Amino acid sequence: MDKKSKIFFVVFFLLIAISIGVTYYRYMILHDYMIQGEAECDPYTESCFVSVCDPEADEECTGDPVEDTSYYKLVDRNAKNIPLCDPADDSCDTSVCLEGESDCSYTLCDPETVAEGEECNDPEQYTKDNPIEEEAVDGEADTEADAEAESGEENGAVDGADTKDSIDASLETGENSDEVPVGDDTNIAQ
Repeated sequence: MDKKSKIFFVVFFLLIAISIGVTYYRYMILHDYMIQGEAECDPYTESCFVSVCDPEADEECTGDPVEDTSYYKLVDRNAKNIPLCDPADDSCDTSVCLEGESDCSYTLCDPETVAEGEECNDPEQYTKDNPIEEEAVDGEADTEADAEAESGEENGAVDGADTKDSIDASLETGENSDEVPVGDDTNIAQ
């Protein structure tokens, strides 16, 4: 081999080694690459991708179409911004873009982003087909409020009697004369 060929091969292999080193540093050390995952999507307000459980492929299907249907959107995040935690842990938010996070975006379902074989939901149609049951929610709230009021009355009667007795006793003895009366909201520290 002549001298020019040796120089060529040395420079060629040196460039390959530098390229491998820079790529390793970027991906393995800095974690500077994009990851795409699925995030929760609200079918009432967003155009979501629809995923239906296939009973032949997944043993966890319930057979109930409502239970077996899930709605998601795609999230693209830079790997260096994803926390190192167990995704099964509820406190681990790997699919949520943080406020002000660059290199993070959501992709909703539309005709341009939907792949063949996938489908999108229409929020307006979904709301018509699955109205939010406000009466049931309000009914539950009323039931809870009634239960709290009843328990408050029971506790209030005992506490009220104790409070009345302690106030009467302090008035008779003259103690606590500079305290603010109960129910006077004007002197409460803000």
